[in-house]
Amino acid sequence: MELAAKEAQKAKKAWENLPWQHRASIFLKAAELLAGPMRATLNAATMLGQSKNVFQAEIDAACELIDFYRFNVYYAQEIYKQQPYSCRGTWNYVDYRPLEGFILAVTPFNFTSIAGNLPTAPAIMGNTVLWKPASTAVLSAYYLMELWKAAGLPPGVINMVQGSGADVGTPAINQPDFAGIHFTGSTAVFKGMWTAAAKNIDKYKSYPRIVGETGGKDFVFVHESADIESLKTALIRGAFEYQGQKCSAASRAYLPKKMWQKIKADFIDQIKNIKMGPVDDFTNFMNAVIDKTSFDKIKEYISYADKSPDAQIITGGKCEDKVGYYIEPTIIETGNPRFKTMVEEIFGPVLTIYAYDENKYEETLSLCDETSPYALTGSIMAQDRQAIAKAEKILRQAAGNFYINDKPTGAVVAQQPFGGARASGTNDKAGSFLNLIRWTSPRAIKENFIPPKYYRYPYMVEK
Repeated sequence: MELAAKEAQKAKKAWENLPWQHRASIFLKAAELLAGPMRATLNAATMLGQSKNVFQAEIDAACELIDFYRFNVYYAQEIYKQQPYSCRGTWNYVDYRPLEGFILAVTPFNFTSIAGNLPTAPAIMGNTVLWKPASTAVLSAYYLMELWKAAGLPPGVINMVQGSGADVGTPAINQPDFAGIHFTGSTAVFKGMWTAAAKNIDKYKSYPRIVGETGGKDFVFVHESADIESLKTALIRGAFEYQGQKCSAASRAYLPKKMWQKIKADFIDQIKNIKMGPVDDFTNFMNAVIDKTSFDKIKEYISYADKSPDAQIITGGKCEDKVGYYIEPTIIETGNPRFKTMVEEIFGPVLTIYAYDENKYEETLSLCDETSPYALTGSIMAQDRQAIAKAEKILRQAAGNFYINDKPTGAVVAQQPFGGARASGTNDKAGSFLNLIRWTSPRAIKENFIPPKYYRYPYMVEK
């Protein structure tokens, strides 16, 4: 880690002084390489290394990451264009400097696009980066480095360091040249990094930028006017695509009691027909979860629900680890709106249903808002416009990305800038200028063309 920090500092001066157009051109070239000759390689690495089916890999490792590179360059250009007004006799302008020091980027296993964005967004703005990818996503991480190298990224600008969080993150934060964190991962880890940075605050040249997207307990809230077929599709895709291993995956749903009883049987039948297996069989909708640690954690939640008098597993629940780590798509039904699986992030193919009294729509909306510490994504399914408006208002702080008549996952770069608040992160919105601006330290410059020659002002002249 210390060697990587030295390399980042060694490369920093030349990189930040390179005209921004030349930095940008590297990532535009990376986008073209990824759209063409390296597309299949990154997709295959994501499929094999992270257990993603071909569709999930394509929309992640190719489409989303290409969008990040193209739109981040566009947003950087828009930031540099933002210049102040100049009065007659003066010229004012802003120098958008990179931060002093290096950025630590820590990325998760579940999205190659996040792994490819978190180190490069600061780099586009002239920063050098230490990058710690997830230990369960090393194959795609290797090919990302190959992509950047092929695009012309100079050595030392992005330095990949493998290892545990304690072996990489803690020593990096202890460095005097530490300037910021770009993080996606668990809330607990992010809080720990923030605490470590605070303890080291006197070491740093500047206050570090702390940007993070953490957990989620994402909801689908259903009004009695909702279209039933759209609802079932949103729940199944939202909860079970990529085995629910998305921070935005639907993991709790609130349905009117009468509607739930009406759709329950058919909904369960659809879930039972979901095909699960290895990624090289393109007919599979679901695949294995990432590793034994995740498998065991998800299994514990299912076991807890199975034994609880407050809940019932109505479909799924089987866990098999003989060849890969497979967990069936699982539906838990509970009469307790604050049941454990309605509150805590599971990060697996588990959806908990709470059926509410149709006459308590607004009251249950407030319950949804107050139940979980997270506030990442959520959706309202309704055809009644008044019901939609009420949900949008009551749930205003409950989700940084809010969807109407759609699943609460699948944000698109530049269309739905992504991030949430509360325990879900700093809401600096990846996929927008709001994220890019965090990696600059603006310097305002004023030039006076006709400076005064004497300190006394005209009003001081004696009569």
